[in-house]
Amino acid sequence: MLASDVEPLAPSDARLTVALFTQRESAGYLGTPASTFGSWASRTEGQPLILTLPRSGGNAVVPFLGFAEAFVLTALRRAGVPMQRIRPAVQHLRREIGLEHALASKSLFTDGRELLYDYAAEGEASELTEVRTGQQQAREIVDTYLDAIRFGDDGWASALTLPNYQHARVVVDPHVAFGLPTVAGNGARVEDIVGRFLAAEDIDEIAEDFELDRTAVEDVIRVATRAAT
Repeated sequence: MLASDVEPLAPSDARLTVALFTQRESAGYLGTPASTFGSWASRTEGQPLILTLPRSGGNAVVPFLGFAEAFVLTALRRAGVPMQRIRPAVQHLRREIGLEHALASKSLFTDGRELLYDYAAEGEASELTEVRTGQQQAREIVDTYLDAIRFGDDGWASALTLPNYQHARVVVDPHVAFGLPTVAGNGARVEDIVGRFLAAEDIDEIAEDFELDRTAVEDVIRVATRAAT
């Protein structure tokens, strides 16, 4: 079943064709282990869970649409869905919605959302205890992630707000700053803020130059530091 508010993606769409991040960078921005992200992109177990592009010159291989797919998969993982259930869930979405890259489409909110809940809540009580979550918590986590995605008029993900930030609101938009993460409402690039901090510049000076609160700058640096470890 194909949702009426989702249009077919043109093969030349930049969200499909322009690589923004390496796999390690993507994992860092999402707070997901690099090994987990790599398994999602792997072709060794059949069709990969997320879209990546062949390497050509630079190391970036993850386009925006693949990043959006990984964003939703991160929600599943944090909701306590075991890895062995994630792949069947994605395959089911592809079959039920009849749409490639369903995780990055607005169809997920209509045809696929309840399926995510079903998979998040499925399993033995001991399994849910082990991952320290329950059905309601799983629903809240998935909701939080899906609500952070902005869709274009064609029904496909067009921008998203990154998790893990407590004070700064950091957005990935393929039409802003060449798709690099920026602070919402300000446009400051995360890599520029972090670069100046790594150059031993004073945080207050960085905040003043970028017209940000010190707490927002510290938040950006905190997430970047954790992502690099």
